[in-house]
Amino acid sequence: MNFRHLGNSGLMVSEISYGNWLTHGSQVEEAAALACVRAALDEGITSFDTADVYAGTRAEEVLGRALKGQRREGLEIFTKVYWPTGPGRNDRGLSRKHILESINGSLRRLQTDYVDLYQAHRYDHETPLEETMQAFADVVRQGKALYIGVSEWTAEELRAGVTLARQLGFQLISSQPQYSMLWRIIEGKVIPTSRELGVGQIVWSPIAQGVLTGKYQPGQKPPEGSRATDEKGSGFIQRFMNDEVLTRVQQLRPVAEGVGLSLAQLAVAWVLQNQNVASAIIGASRPEQVKENVKAAGVKLSPEVMRRIDEILGPVVERDPAHTASPAKRP
Repeated sequence: MNFRHLGNSGLMVSEISYGNWLTHGSQVEEAAALACVRAALDEGITSFDTADVYAGTRAEEVLGRALKGQRREGLEIFTKVYWPTGPGRNDRGLSRKHILESINGSLRRLQTDYVDLYQAHRYDHETPLEETMQAFADVVRQGKALYIGVSEWTAEELRAGVTLARQLGFQLISSQPQYSMLWRIIEGKVIPTSRELGVGQIVWSPIAQGVLTGKYQPGQKPPEGSRATDEKGSGFIQRFMNDEVLTRVQQLRPVAEGVGLSLAQLAVAWVLQNQNVASAIIGASRPEQVKENVKAAGVKLSPEVMRRIDEILGPVVERDPAHTASPAKRP
């Protein structure tokens, strides 16, 4: 496993992070979830990403049990706050009340005294940014989080957040956006702004919810039990489930084979070629998936391979320099 600094901070994270958005406490039985975490640890993964909202808080509980007994100083545990975790009007958003209450709940479920990275899961347009950042500053000063990050914030929101964080004396060091060969929205503004501000990316869905594994064939129904057939997890994948995208993904197979990688490994390696990306989050329902995807760590793709990927996927790649994150979408 290789490691990278997260933004301009001194915190190092594994190039591959293990995430449990759609698995722990939901799609995967706990025994299988624990086996996947053990596989991640065995493969050298030290960074683990979750959120209070995943599986209605159950994902944090499962991860806490899975990591119990591990040397805490050897792990980097990330979680998030924003989405509703209860029925009350204050059980959501980035108000001071919700942040301070949510960090306590996350720590209890994760069975830890602190998290390494506490992330704003979306930008809260109903709460003054000053209130949100002051609450994060207090969480850091209380020792409940070491660093602060965000997820799916625009370049302008990032800039405002980093400015306030510096004024308040703490570090906002990371952004967690969707990023893959097929979804390159952040390349327009978020990546350049992040480089300027010293913010690093921890990217989710590097294999486009499984589309970039090549298991979905053009003109054929999705395999039973796959992400595309799951009611809870299929929303994000639908934009890629058309014959043009699926045909072009199949055309990547010789490129992957030419560098000794599977399609999934090629996809993860591709996002890691961007030096502003500190880590790529992988999910898994089986330990074998973890063991396969970690082989993308440390892979260097030549300029010719990168150019060939662009030639194959060009017409179906999602690019939007004017990207504005929507607070109505998950994870």
